[in-house]
Parts: sequence; structure tokens; C-alpha cells
Amino acid sequence: MIRSYAFTTQGRLHSSDLEPFLMPTLLSDTNLFLWVDMENPTPNEIKWVLEEIFHFHPLSIEDCIQDSPNPKLEEYTPKQGDTFNPYLFVVLHAVDYSRQDGVFDTTEMNFFIGKNFIVTFHYGPLKAIDYMADRCEKARALTARTPDHLAHVLMDAIVDHYTPAVEEMGQEVAMLENRVLQEQHEEESELLNEVVNVRKEVYHLRQIIMPQKEVLSRLSRPGYKLIRPNLLPYYRDVYDRLLYLNDIATGYTDSLTNILKVYLYLCNNRTEEIIKTLALFTILTTPTLAIGGWYGMNLTFWEIAEGNPWSPFWVVGLNVVITTIIFIYIRKKKWF
Repeated sequence: MIRSYAFTTQGRLHSSDLEPFLMPTLLSDTNLFLWVDMENPTPNEIKWVLEEIFHFHPLSIEDCIQDSPNPKLEEYTPKQGDTFNPYLFVVLHAVDYSRQDGVFDTTEMNFFIGKNFIVTFHYGPLKAIDYMADRCEKARALTARTPDHLAHVLMDAIVDHYTPAVEEMGQEVAMLENRVLQEQHEEESELLNEVVNVRKEVYHLRQIIMPQKEVLSRLSRPGYKLIRPNLLPYYRDVYDRLLYLNDIATGYTDSLTNILKVYLYLCNNRTEEIIKTLALFTILTTPTLAIGGWYGMNLTFWEIAEGNPWSPFWVVGLNVVITTIIFIYIRKKKWF
């Protein structure tokens, strides 16, 4: 699907859903700038728009078609024989997190930013793009009056959508903290797997954020002619918010590490309690086993009673007295 909009330098919508043959004419008009959004385009549409209309460099087109695991920022300046105009090529990743699935979904977003055009390319639907397109069609105007400004607005919206995903993960971490502090765990292995999986997803989130920090950091510094100096603070603001989200993700990592430590500590405590109980049972039954084993191996009950009818009761009483003394000693030492 291809959506296209032409705006005046005042941000008013000039036309939409342009016929492709009109795009080169609009690109030559210095009073307009063009936004073309390509969502899950066909191979013919890719060749048509990216190669035949804008004549982008083959390497940037290849990066669009193939998934790029890392964000990137490249500046393309035409050399002798090139037919494209100067442009910036930016790759970012939008994220979405589902507590039900417990995983982060990423959608690659590609930007071609020129002097009077911006082309966005993505295979999956993006909330930022849908919101901006709906705003253009309803309001018939746009606050962004230049391609670099529109690029900032879209990048800002992408980073804004990180916040709900990070908050969802925060709720997941808080829930795990409450569960791990419970005294009884019916499914300890299941809880341990959840902690490990969430920790893995937090690490995945940090892997997504860290490279994008570098891209936005470069965009917020002088050096790119297609980014006007007055917009640098706005790009820096997006970078700062991404840095803040990265700090939150780092905090989640520390929290999950502590949760794992507490969980293992509680498991060790429960194991120690079981061992203490078994050890106490063994100690208390040792006199009975020793005395009973001695008499049981050498004398029968009737042989013990021949000399003194009260002898069996003395044996039982001796067992009770020794066991009681051991129990009182253990309680006094507060071993149990």
C-alpha cells in the first residue's frame, strides 16, 4: 500500500493519493514537499517508487527490502553519474510488548529524508504512521512544514510508543516481585522460567534501544545539511527520552537479578528447613534405635522380663528420658 501527500511550506495539505507520474513534477516545485509512505509494498511498487521516481542508491534500497537487525544512519551525496538528490537514510525500530506473549515485537522503519521529500518504508503497520496519516486526512494540515521536521515528528511518535511497552514490562516485573515473596510456591519451576524469560526480554529491549541511541545522538549533533540547526534540540529531546527509557530498562535488569537472587535464597532456606527437620527427627530417634537395636538383637522380650518383670518398662522409660533430654537441649540452644 502506498500513501502520498503533498504539503505547502505552510504545512497545508496540497494533495493526497498522488498518481506516480505526478510525483516528479511535484518534486521539482520548491514550494511543496512530498511525503510518500510505503507499507508492505509489492516488488513492482518498490521498483516503481524507490528506483524509477526517486532513484535512490541501490544499497539503501537493499537495506529496505532486507531486515536490518541494527539501526543505522547514512548520508548519500550524489557522485558523478548518480541521478538521485542528496538524502539521509535512517533505519529505526518500533516496538510493541504483549504481557500475554511476554515478548517484544519489533517493526523496522526506514526513512529517506531529502530537501523536499520524505519517504517512509515499513512492512508492518505502525501506530505513528497511521496516526499522522489520519491527522493529515482529517485536519488537511500538518504542523511539520519540512521533511526534517516531519521525520522528527515520526521518530518522536515511535519513541513515544516505547513508553507503554516499557510500562507493561514494569507491571510484569512488579508482579514477579510479589509472587517471589510469597511463602508457598506450588509451581516453583514455572516461576523461575517466567523470571528468566522476562529478564531475557528486558535484555532484548536494551539491545533494541542502545543502537538507536547512537543514531539519534548523531542526528542531534550538527553535521548534516538536511537537518536544519533549529531542529537539533528537538532531535536531542527524542534522544534524551530514549536514554531515559534505557535507564528504566537497566533498572528492570537489576530488579530481575535481585528477584532471582531472592528466589534462590528462599529456595535454599526451604531446603535448609527440610534438612533441619530431618536431622532433628534423626537425632530424636537415635536413642530409641540404638537401645531397641541392642536389646532386639541380643535378647527377646521374655528374656529381658525373666530376671525382672519391670525391665521392659525400664528400657522404654530410658528411651523416653534420653529423647526428652535431647529435645530440651535442642530447644534451649534454639536450633529449631
